[in-house]
Amino acid sequence: MEKNLLEEDMDHVLNHTKDLWEELRGQRIFITGGTGFFGTWLLESFVWANEKLKLNAEAMVLSRDPDAFCRKVAHFTEDRSITFYKGDVRNFAFPDGDFSHIIHAATEASVKLNNEEPLTMIDTIVQGTRHTLDFAVHCCAKKFLITSSGAVYGQQPADLTHVSEAYSGAADILNPQSAYSEGKRMAELFCSIYAKQYGIETKIARCFAFVGPYLPLDIHFAIGNFIRDGIQGGAIVVKGDGTPYRSYLYVADLVVWLWTILFRGKTGRPYNVGSEQAINIADVANLVAATFHPVPEVQITHKPDPGKVPERYVPSTQRALTELYLQQTIHLPEAIRRTVDWHKEMQLSYS
Repeated sequence: MEKNLLEEDMDHVLNHTKDLWEELRGQRIFITGGTGFFGTWLLESFVWANEKLKLNAEAMVLSRDPDAFCRKVAHFTEDRSITFYKGDVRNFAFPDGDFSHIIHAATEASVKLNNEEPLTMIDTIVQGTRHTLDFAVHCCAKKFLITSSGAVYGQQPADLTHVSEAYSGAADILNPQSAYSEGKRMAELFCSIYAKQYGIETKIARCFAFVGPYLPLDIHFAIGNFIRDGIQGGAIVVKGDGTPYRSYLYVADLVVWLWTILFRGKTGRPYNVGSEQAINIADVANLVAATFHPVPEVQITHKPDPGKVPERYVPSTQRALTELYLQQTIHLPEAIRRTVDWHKEMQLSYS
């Protein structure tokens, strides 16, 4: 029987992490943000590993609206190893029992919210992280992973091709739009404090840009917008001059990295998570267009300023490579193809 796309990806994840899961055998894990892009993939891979390796592990997933999520991804409700727990990450009532591991992936990663309600943004990140760390102390968790962001570095200097964890830059602290990046910096500081004060093994994943199934196509992610345009059959529109550089890691590789950092990463030591293969936004749009037949037109709404140096948001991942042997294995053209195919399948299943 031919495997579907997600089964292929889950096999990929398990093949690269199968030696790591033993410490979850018979344990319980608590996940915040489990209904988002990252969280859905963490759940998919947890369920797959739990079944294939017969771990007899359980996962509890915090969500403000579990019913809405389960209507979208109904198969999670059929898995006895998954329990959904209703609450806000900033103030949820602590559930009973011990949890050996916690993944804190809850973040309002919304440009609109960051611009219009920066106080809500920073409260969700900072209060949510501290409250979840307090829960880690309460439930005797041994390991705690936070999904932080490359935004902690602030604006990447134009002459720095790849930003490493040693770079000490930061966003403008007096700019309200720095709420997201400064919130993530404070969240990382809390992790360091709780590791020192309470002995929790806190692991930090500084995440950059990603593509894959479950990626929302209707928010601020440029590559998602391009895929949406292509699926809808119109022109692919670049809302800018197309010159900024980004890099994209496929989500199946992402979850390999996240599980590895949780299980094997050093306490209080941040790891950049992403691809080192820089590509400008115009070329991303053309790469997405090439996935469709016939190939749609790519429209770039602004002309580049000849005197402007292109912006960059590209990590160095040498620490992850040398310390944890992590690397990109699925490259961008294939990652885009898989993402497009999955979204087309989803469209057909709902039509």
